[in-house]
Amino acid sequence: MPEPRKTGPLRPVNPFLVQDPKQKARRLARALISDMLVYHPEKRQQGIRDGTLPQLFKDEIEKSWLEYVEQVGKDMAETTPFWTDALNEILSGGKKLF
Repeated sequence: MPEPRKTGPLRPVNPFLVQDPKQKARRLARALISDMLVYHPEKRQQGIRDGTLPQLFKDEIEKSWLEYVEQVGKDMAETTPFWTDALNEILSGGKKLF
């Protein structure tokens, strides 16, 4: 029976070094949306309270969307749910507003 091949110690995979385009796109969407919260926490609270979140963040969302498309490509951006998922999970706190 052949000996198992030794490949050295197993290292945990750093998610920031993963080359999978879908994982990169998902991570970028979440990072861009998270940045909106960092810079505009009061605006988010107001939008959730008043039910105007999509309107209040219209400019930030458009600007970040352009950055997202530029980095992941139009096809990836338009055929995956990562952007909308990040908006709903992060910006709207789990509510399906986008």
